[in-house]
Amino acid sequence: MSYTPAAKLTSDTNPRTASGALVLAGVELHADVAGALFWPEHGMLAVADLHLEKGSSFAARGVLLPPYDTAATLARLGALMAHYAPRLVIALGDSFHDGRGPARLADTDRATLKAMQRGRDWVWIAGNHDPDPADNIGGRFAPEIRLGGLTFRHEPGGEERGEVAGHLHPVARVARRGRAVSRRCFATDGVRLVMPAFGAYTGGLNVRDRAFANVFETLSFTAHMLGLERVYAVAAKHCLPD
Repeated sequence: MSYTPAAKLTSDTNPRTASGALVLAGVELHADVAGALFWPEHGMLAVADLHLEKGSSFAARGVLLPPYDTAATLARLGALMAHYAPRLVIALGDSFHDGRGPARLADTDRATLKAMQRGRDWVWIAGNHDPDPADNIGGRFAPEIRLGGLTFRHEPGGEERGEVAGHLHPVARVARRGRAVSRRCFATDGVRLVMPAFGAYTGGLNVRDRAFANVFETLSFTAHMLGLERVYAVAAKHCLPD
């Protein structure tokens, strides 16, 4: 997977999704420019692929990265908590980069995480990087969760309508004034939705990759690209392959 930071998208790229709105299986959701999904009716905030403690995981293998990814990711998540004041938070799997990640959390980061959970329901969905429940990180654990006609899980590919998943780290690439611009994105055909990765050290997979064809079958889906201040809807068929 690769991720290339983008130049600023402007209003003549494509129309912004109205108020960040996405409609999935008849349900209107808010796509936040930070890469989170908010459902006002249920006071629910969903994020995918935090990959907390990825830096320390790499360090254990001798690959040294600045050890600030967890703090940076939690700071961004905390800003969303303050803005939306959700009653329910769903973390869609791969919340930690590996099964030992929760044990490596710094005391300050653990305290930050638990403070964000206070007074709200918090669900950790099992991911392929973190399939088992972990100790001392708060919240509750589930393989998936159904809420108001939608199903939230880590890997996409279920049969039902209204699936919200992560795992693929979607990125869309478009041409802008002679240069290619890549941004993380929500990918949806109105039946299924794949969320962008939220973590500070997460990469991305181009929506033209065949992995997305296994989810959406054709290019008749839309990439809702994360600009600096707004979300832009771009038909997948207009996105560039790598």
